[in-house]
Amino acid sequence: MNSRRIMTFFSIIFVALFAAFIVWPRAAMTQQQQTSQKSQQTPTIDEYQPKSTLVTKEHKIERAKFPFIDIHSHHWNPTPEEVDRLVKEMDTINLRVMVNLSGGTGEELKKTVAVMKGRYPDRFVVFANMNYDDLNTKCAELKIPVLIHVAEPSAFFDPWDYRNERWQELKEFPGRARPPAKYPPFETLMAERNHLFAKHPNTNFIAAHLGFHGNDLARLGKLFDENPNVYVDIAAVLAELGRQPYSAHDFLVKYQDRVVMGKDIYEVNEYKWYFRALETRDEYFEYYRKRHAFWRIYGFQVPDDVLKKIYYKNALKLVPGIEAKAFPE
Repeated sequence: MNSRRIMTFFSIIFVALFAAFIVWPRAAMTQQQQTSQKSQQTPTIDEYQPKSTLVTKEHKIERAKFPFIDIHSHHWNPTPEEVDRLVKEMDTINLRVMVNLSGGTGEELKKTVAVMKGRYPDRFVVFANMNYDDLNTKCAELKIPVLIHVAEPSAFFDPWDYRNERWQELKEFPGRARPPAKYPPFETLMAERNHLFAKHPNTNFIAAHLGFHGNDLARLGKLFDENPNVYVDIAAVLAELGRQPYSAHDFLVKYQDRVVMGKDIYEVNEYKWYFRALETRDEYFEYYRKRHAFWRIYGFQVPDDVLKKIYYKNALKLVPGIEAKAFPE
């Protein structure tokens, strides 16, 4: 290679390197500016997912401290195979007795009872779903409790805007909104429900989901004080209690004879959040279903004697036919 060609070759390399040194910083700067601009944009509610830097003690509880009764579960027309799997899963978390609220009526009820209690008589209770064509007060005579779901969270009845704390759930399930043009107001439903409680003082009622007063425990306490026949479950409202741990603890201690354990949607791993909230003082941990709560929750650890009542003693008092010997004193 002659000297002229060598000079030309190195000149090309030099020019290429020189160009790279000019272009690369500009490209890097442009990319950095774009990243910076993007980070400064206001995220949507869905996009904002802050990662907590808080360092505290954690207690991941895999199994309830005491055997418990789930007063509020739904299993429509279960097969024998599904029931076998269910019992195996229940054993892993110390769930001793499950109440299936979706027994149905007529032949459907008979089939569900046969599949669940016929195979595992001590592990299930099956509630019938009432036929409203012939409604009466027979439950009081037979001492059978009535678990009743009236209304929805009060926020579902409020305007669906960015000030609504259940905005995310309503976005995911728009049909859960209760606009006044189509539905009666929340307060109307509460008044009618409370009238029913007062009209039948000899019937024990279990109001599902803390009676939808989990965000106002003082109001729920007043309902208890005025109606000795009313109880509540904590199904699907753990997030309400977990965001007010001091109030939740004091409320559960004061009304320890009126609250029963419940989960609602069955998912065996989600019970562990209930154990952690009821049994520990863990702080600021994520809830298992974000649409119920964009906030984090805290443990509100209750004493063992209260825990036993919530887990099983209150349900044993309310629901006939559960074998009490399967539970501690």
